[in-house]
Amino acid sequence: MISELKVVRLHRLDNNSKTKAFADIAIGDYIVKGLTVREGKEGLFLGMPQDKGKDGKWYNSFYPVTPEAKDELLGVVLTAYQSE
Repeated sequence: MISELKVVRLHRLDNNSKTKAFADIAIGDYIVKGLTVREGKEGLFLGMPQDKGKDGKWYNSFYPVTPEAKDELLGVVLTAYQSE
């Protein structure tokens, strides 16, 4: 379990696109900006912040290393999204 993981900003979008919200999270004393709540074929999922590489492709600049960390991050952000 990640200590002190919380959503510090959640901005919902009022449109019909697959992107439903943008979120920033705090992990202890650090902020990660630019996560997205997106609608996929199997429901909502969390998109990680990305940077464009010199080759023109997009790469995640932040991501959980373990499946447990991914599930916890997803749970925290989706709980905040669904409670607003």
